[in-house]
Amino acid sequence: MDTALLLSILAATVQSGTPILYATLGEMFTERSGVLNLGVEGMMIVGAFTAFLATHLTGNPWAGVLAAGLCGGGLSLLHGIVCLIFQGNQVVSGLALTILGLGLADFLGTPYVGITTTGFQAFAVPVLADIPVLGTIFFRHDALVYLSYLLPPLFWLFMARTRPGLALRAAGEHPAAASAAGLSPVRIRWCGIFTGGFLAGIGGAYLSLAYTHLWTNNMTSGRGWIAVALVIFAFWRPGRAVFGAYLFGGVMALQLRLQAMGANLPSSLMLMLPYALTVLVLLASSARGGGRAAPAALGVNIEPEE
Repeated sequence: MDTALLLSILAATVQSGTPILYATLGEMFTERSGVLNLGVEGMMIVGAFTAFLATHLTGNPWAGVLAAGLCGGGLSLLHGIVCLIFQGNQVVSGLALTILGLGLADFLGTPYVGITTTGFQAFAVPVLADIPVLGTIFFRHDALVYLSYLLPPLFWLFMARTRPGLALRAAGEHPAAASAAGLSPVRIRWCGIFTGGFLAGIGGAYLSLAYTHLWTNNMTSGRGWIAVALVIFAFWRPGRAVFGAYLFGGVMALQLRLQAMGANLPSSLMLMLPYALTVLVLLASSARGGGRAAPAALGVNIEPEE
């Protein structure tokens, strides 16, 4: 494998991992508040379609990103209604949200299948793009990729160094203690649910506006489930989430390159690689006690406030 091909695969790794990173950080934010939302796949696909449609109608990709975030967050609020108001089962509600999102995007998006849109274009960051190796891999992408570089450190700073972040963690660890301290765990969880859906929607927007520049049904292809698995793999830490997202992005990029190069391997086997890796990651995380790093009150409903 020559150097140019290797660099192109590594650059494609960043691109393929970006939507997974957005979704993973969004789900991590939600789970830090104590709510388990398995509807990431549904929120991503709705975000992808909304972003495409808004950009197609307005010609402004940033309007598409905003619309995707709002629709992803709005869809997540249905999960909040079920779990925070009616005390429903969080696992069942999340699964239903995925089914709803996939069906809704398929129903509304079928007339637009194959239509292209402008979306985001790659551009080189001055000075940084000229750095040997690293410039080619990290600094010749589009604006959403560059924005994703800022999210993990901002996530860490918010959780570890700000009062709202500590309040969010308290709602996920000890909601009764947070309530005794004068906080509102229910309101905090509403914010966590919406923010997670907002980021998942942006992850979907990346797929239609930057990764493909078109709309097609089932565009997410299981990336939402990979994001859910990565939260466990990352032990709810944003730094590990970056590594995990790029790991999966690298597998996706590699299997696409192998198919394009005419590798003598069954295409079904190569398509299976990212999802087989998901299972292996979950097994490895379980063996290392990943569940012990979860917020103590994750998945536990709390009584709605009067």
